[in-house]
Amino acid sequence: MQREVSGKHATSRIGIVLSSGGVRGVYAHTGFMQAIQGLGISITASAGCSAGALVGGFIASGTPLDDWAATLAGITSRAFWTPDSLPRFLWEMTVRRGRGYTGLSDTRAALQFTRDNLAVETFGECRYPFHVLAVNLGTGKKMVFSAGELAPRMTASAAMPILYDPVRIDGEYYCDGALIDFAPTDAICCRHRLDVVIVHHVSQQFSIHRDIESSLEDSWAMLEIVNRLVFRERPWYLSGEPLTLHHCPCGCGAIVVVLEPELPEMRWPITKDGDATRFRAREQAELLLAPYLDALISDPRKQLPVSGITAIQSASGCGINDNH
Repeated sequence: MQREVSGKHATSRIGIVLSSGGVRGVYAHTGFMQAIQGLGISITASAGCSAGALVGGFIASGTPLDDWAATLAGITSRAFWTPDSLPRFLWEMTVRRGRGYTGLSDTRAALQFTRDNLAVETFGECRYPFHVLAVNLGTGKKMVFSAGELAPRMTASAAMPILYDPVRIDGEYYCDGALIDFAPTDAICCRHRLDVVIVHHVSQQFSIHRDIESSLEDSWAMLEIVNRLVFRERPWYLSGEPLTLHHCPCGCGAIVVVLEPELPEMRWPITKDGDATRFRAREQAELLLAPYLDALISDPRKQLPVSGITAIQSASGCGINDNH
């Protein structure tokens, strides 16, 4: 159904890109998608990485947002995180000397949880084109999945090394796409002739200025090391402002709208206070996007106030493989 805005039928083609973000990202993206639905923004295509791949996949598959939000409200970490016991870990490290040991947890629970919350099984059955970013461990290159079974590819996108075993798909091993690209805008922008791409970026920014010694005394210090390596570079579109507008760096003329909401920190794998994060993400998205709503829906290329042309070329356009 087309939305009537300022006397004109909506004609713009809008894409949604959901970033990585861990447990916090799952709650935040859910709130953001509730805002998108509440504002009446129709989605032409979407893409996601890690947490964004999960939420984006559930919604693209046709899972009702209210149903997914209710599921999320009652979730515990055991639904997606089943690490080995300490005796098992010690046995793997000492007796087997780590041979074949690729992660603290396998992905069986996470994969089953993903399957249970999808409305359809494959990309081709989704309500609109959906794309998932992962890293091919064999080649070290990014892979954007847009065909095949949804659940294993969504799970692979969120399988952070050390925490999870990599996911095997068609004879290749894949893991968390955030290692290469937090939010794959290039996966959908030009391919679907979009007028605007809305990026919801909620990856936690771990301060490099914080004393490393005190950081490594915290719980899950191992994750601090991984996060400092993963988050050492900022994506081209980040500014630190709640909302910014850019021209797509590929020159297609699309407008890239970036939201960087202020959210409470959530440590892995804690789900406590997740609903508060979801609510805050929804509230901020509605507040930030409402002033631009008419322009977004009717004629974003002409009406959105982008100042100048984004001169920085996106590194995410390099070395991409696509699975149709």
